[in-house]
Amino acid sequence: MTTPATGLVAILRGVTPTEAAAVATVVLDAGFDAVEVPLNSPDPCESVRRIRAATGPDARVGAGTVLTADDVRRAADAGASLVVSPNTRPDVIAETVRRGLESYPGAATPTEAFAALDAGATAVKIFPATTVGTSGMRAWASVLPAGTRLVPVGGVDETTLGAWARAGADGAGVGTALYRPGDAPAGVADRAAALVRAWTEHTR
Repeated sequence: MTTPATGLVAILRGVTPTEAAAVATVVLDAGFDAVEVPLNSPDPCESVRRIRAATGPDARVGAGTVLTADDVRRAADAGASLVVSPNTRPDVIAETVRRGLESYPGAATPTEAFAALDAGATAVKIFPATTVGTSGMRAWASVLPAGTRLVPVGGVDETTLGAWARAGADGAGVGTALYRPGDAPAGVADRAAALVRAWTEHTR
């Protein structure tokens, strides 16, 4: 499956295994780069397995709310290639890197962002994005190593994506603005397409 390089990550919190593959497929088809199943969803590893089976080996399928190294191992065994956390824990990042997976730890301060990069993070998840804001992200970018990928998450929706894109974000994680538990794939597909349009209008 080939998708545009939008950098957008779909956060499918609350998705169940029976619906996971269908929802993930329409989101990726709409142009999201990756899907993430938070580990506080129902049977999340089974959802990851089903998404992986449906989307193939090249799709970026992730586990979110990953808090421990054991969580990383469970996610990897289920087929996740992306590990997303709300916080910065060097042991979680190290285990992710050791397994050859992408690491997106959450950071709310420059100190945490530097610690995440020192531990080997692929990108820094700015969380909560509403607290840091676009001006905060620009300030981070001025001191972090050149090329650091910054991905805001938390409160990101169709009305704010453009501002993040213009501020230089390398993508964004979108949760409830895209998917809520029980949403039908058709409705998710429509919202995904609108979100991708809102992003790409400011990144061309």
